[in-house]
Amino acid sequence: MLTGDLPLWWIAILIVAAFAAGWVDAVSGGGGLIQLPVMLLALPPSLVISGLGTNKLSSMIGTSAAAATYARRSPPDPRTALPMAGAAFIGSAIGAAAATRVPPEVFRPVVAAVLLIVWVWTLLRPAMGESDNLRWGGRRRHYVVAVTLGFVIGCYDGLIGPGTGAFLVFVLVWLLGYSFLRASATAKVVNLGTNIAALIVFAIAGHVLWGLGLLMGAGNLAGGVLGARTAVRRGSGFVRTVLLAVVGVLIVVLLIQSLVALR
Repeated sequence: MLTGDLPLWWIAILIVAAFAAGWVDAVSGGGGLIQLPVMLLALPPSLVISGLGTNKLSSMIGTSAAAATYARRSPPDPRTALPMAGAAFIGSAIGAAAATRVPPEVFRPVVAAVLLIVWVWTLLRPAMGESDNLRWGGRRRHYVVAVTLGFVIGCYDGLIGPGTGAFLVFVLVWLLGYSFLRASATAKVVNLGTNIAALIVFAIAGHVLWGLGLLMGAGNLAGGVLGARTAVRRGSGFVRTVLLAVVGVLIVVLLIQSLVALR
């Protein structure tokens, strides 16, 4: 059951999906929109929870590689990234625990509405995020806001999940004043914290297909390294374009899921 007894052709498809997800995640976040649906389609209903845990293992490997690539080529500010990642780790664990008691349908419409507002705001302000213009740089308020955002988005990742990386990039640009490129680099460190926390929870419960997760992780790693290198080479404008496209899809998905839940 290390691979869920899947045929080789399904495993090959999942590795390709993980590669694509790793690339998207490294550039803008939101790779879960590709990887997780394919995994849930491949696995039988009895292994859905294991699919969620396996997804976290694969994503953690890819995010680690992307974070390392950014660290060499466009390093994030560790004074922001590390405390934010710590808060996100705690928030993700709490969100995962809450997921067993609070249905995600309660939050999806709110998340979709918030994302839509930020999406439109970003679309109408093409100059935003071209370069770093930190708010409260080096001051206590900057770190308070960063840690609070890390905790809240960590809770979201543990509770709902898809689009966490994109959400992080948005708030780092919009509220803290980072460029899109630096925000994407910082988001990888924070997202790594949320993935580790969720993976620990799933692993303790025995809901990880380790063989499949490691194979997909290899694909995610390759996509993550390529995506990070592409983002560094193409710059903030490219990250902004990919982010708007990915979040636009995420908004539609969340709204459809909300309507289906209401019915």
